[in-house]
Amino acid sequence: MEPKVVVVTGANAGIGLSLADRLLDEYRDVQLCLACRNKDRAETARRKLLRRHPGAQVSIVLVDVSSVKSVLKGAAEIRQKFKHIDLLYLNAGIMKVSSINIKKVLTIFHDFRREGAEILSTGKGVLNHINNMTDEGLQEVFATNIFGHYVLVRELQDCCLGSPQSQIVWTSSQNAEAGVFNFQDIQHKHGKEPYSSSKHATDILSVALNSRLNEKGVYSTVTCPGLVMSNIVFAILPAWFWWIVMPFLYFMRFFVPNLSCSAYNGAEALIWVSKQRLASLNPRIKYLSHCSVFGKRFIAEEKLHVSDDDADSVYNELEKLYQGFKHQYEQANIIHSDQSFSGCLHNEQSKEQIANGWH
Repeated sequence: MEPKVVVVTGANAGIGLSLADRLLDEYRDVQLCLACRNKDRAETARRKLLRRHPGAQVSIVLVDVSSVKSVLKGAAEIRQKFKHIDLLYLNAGIMKVSSINIKKVLTIFHDFRREGAEILSTGKGVLNHINNMTDEGLQEVFATNIFGHYVLVRELQDCCLGSPQSQIVWTSSQNAEAGVFNFQDIQHKHGKEPYSSSKHATDILSVALNSRLNEKGVYSTVTCPGLVMSNIVFAILPAWFWWIVMPFLYFMRFFVPNLSCSAYNGAEALIWVSKQRLASLNPRIKYLSHCSVFGKRFIAEEKLHVSDDDADSVYNELEKLYQGFKHQYEQANIIHSDQSFSGCLHNEQSKEQIANGWH
């Protein structure tokens, strides 16, 4: 049998690094590819993994999923490295925060029964977000959390995925909320919850991909790691604060079991789905990493309320955007093969057209 090939985006820290470590524990014969945007951090992660797993096959491909150009280049390198991919973990993500809604945080203590548990488990309304624009004219959170991964799947699906069967595993969130997602504004240019919007789009897209790729032997699954002490969390409040409140979080597992806390615990659902028979996984279920108050890890399920029409709508919008970039990059490579895509654009109007999927 050929070695199992696993690609993990955002694998240099947090959930991604812990997932990579657990994959090497779980599967003895595996080729692991760390798809990361920062070379130095990726090399550091690789050395950590090799110290724990001497002789493991761990390679690096540089991919910044916020950049379509980078994803196209990274996908080409992955195609050269591997004939097939068994597991594609779409894990990279960002959430930039400007400030905290203290009033919402205090609600956890003042009115826990009505709102507090939901706020603690989802972070709903607690954070004030920042959403910049990329050099390619896309909203940064949308580009990183959803569109860059879509481009990666599209670039790999015909040559690496599906032979004989492949699994796409998304790292979603319980912060994903249908109420903040707008089908007329899928990039969330005009909203205040870009992270929540992007994660709901992830849930919708997974359903759309599953229905389109099953016949090719590709299955898409959504997971949620819960609240994990990661770089995203430490960017909200300093690490020392989280360690101080850790006993409180452990106690709150009585009521909110998705408080995974550690990246190892958070990776539980991502590992669990890789060990299931693919056809047995429900594409309209989000598989959640949960912990008991005593630290016992277990898997919970959450139904995805996604209609076929919604799935088609999101897929078609992303496909149009993808084809627009693809066409423009092909032209740019013919004319200026040594220049970046944004450098080949003649003006801001061209950039805006491409970002809206015109081609």
